[in-house]
Amino acid sequence: MPDLIYRYAGPADVAAVVALVDSAYRGDGSRAGWTSEAELIDGQRTDAAMVSALLDDPGVHVLLAEEASVLQVCCELQEPDRPGAAAYFGMFAVRPSRQRGGYGRIFLAEAERIAREDFGAATMEMTVIRQRDALIAWYERRGYQRTGQTKPFPYGDDRFGTPKVADLEFVTLAKPLR
Repeated sequence: MPDLIYRYAGPADVAAVVALVDSAYRGDGSRAGWTSEAELIDGQRTDAAMVSALLDDPGVHVLLAEEASVLQVCCELQEPDRPGAAAYFGMFAVRPSRQRGGYGRIFLAEAERIAREDFGAATMEMTVIRQRDALIAWYERRGYQRTGQTKPFPYGDDRFGTPKVADLEFVTLAKPLR
């Protein structure tokens, strides 16, 4: 089992977070893991300005997990807007060489614990690209369910990459934490 050390990101971590997120989702290197979106989207998944904006928001935390001082996993974790509401989980990335090793499952459980115990969230929500069947199934095995809500993919905004297909959209998944 991984021996992960958790902490919140600071400004000095921005470049490492961007590199990890892009490596898990985009480009040929992402194909080493199973979370790649390379068949659906080219280009970047995030950039330094977007990660820095998350760090500047007092209600958002970028949670990191390190092993032997090397960043292995990260996510965006937004506090609920009121007690008992939903926390938001996003930008989840596991180093491709660590995927299928329990890192994601262990990290997700810790993020859920933080949302429940530290933020008072009753639910965890996330959005996932609808075409990512294997990833949605992975979340469903961990208790997440589709809410029926969808959101459009930000076509034309290169900060999120260049889509290779025309029908991308996000589905919302949610899990009760209490």
